[in-house]
Amino acid sequence: MLFHVQAAESYVHSSFQDQKNSFNKTPREVFTEEHKDLVKEGEKWMKGTASSCTLVAALIITVVFAAAFTLPGGINNDSIPNFLHEIPFIVFAISDELALFSSTASMLTFLRILTSSYSEDDFLESSPKKLMVGLMTLFFSIASMMFPFLVDIFISTYRPTIRFNRNQAIEDV
Repeated sequence: MLFHVQAAESYVHSSFQDQKNSFNKTPREVFTEEHKDLVKEGEKWMKGTASSCTLVAALIITVVFAAAFTLPGGINNDSIPNFLHEIPFIVFAISDELALFSSTASMLTFLRILTSSYSEDDFLESSPKKLMVGLMTLFFSIASMMFPFLVDIFISTYRPTIRFNRNQAIEDV
């Protein structure tokens, strides 16, 4: 919205920008008044997008949080994960943490969008930047969420053929 104001102001000579019309309004005041519905529509769209993305981020948080406590391969008698020193388990843990962190950051960004004030000036820089940060972190959380599940499938598929022993790996029948 502010971009359009700046574009319109570039066509008006600087000496006329502060002059008032017969209704005692400057060109900027007229522009703002004429486009107030556009600001309301933009606010409605931003809130709708942010609330939808907040729901997606909350679902991802729920899934990756639960996955963090459901360790692939289970735990031994000493409450230590069976695959603690295996590369697939380390990939699982790191990618699950990244997914949890990025989805939480995404959700907080979208909540910030939902609770922010929507002034005309916000639509030039503030709101688009918040939306881009929220969408990028949401995309990253979706991408990083896939790795724990792929690793879990890998471990579950190959677990019957591999016995993990700290001294040696022995093939099972």
